[in-house]
Amino acid sequence: MTGPSPHADGVQLPVRGDLAHIRLAGVHFVPHYAVPLTHRAGPLGATIRNAANEDADVLATLKPGSLFDVLEVAGNWAWGEVQGGHDAVGYVEMSQLVRIEP
Repeated sequence: MTGPSPHADGVQLPVRGDLAHIRLAGVHFVPHYAVPLTHRAGPLGATIRNAANEDADVLATLKPGSLFDVLEVAGNWAWGEVQGGHDAVGYVEMSQLVRIEP
């Protein structure tokens, strides 16, 4: 789980060199595409960072109950985007998220 996400028209995209959101298939070519699993920010909210560690820069803060689409989980970190595709893409500690059951 490394590398920044590219931008298009000022919007950060959920794509890395190894993985992208399924909606970007055919637009960005990567080895793997993921269907997001929607999570909700917990009662204390959630912090989106530019890398999977507590010392990484903060990109955005989610209010409690805000939706975050998880594309990958590695260890205690999730990589994904704020639901809607027009906001921050980055890493959130899994302890700050609650999975929404389908």
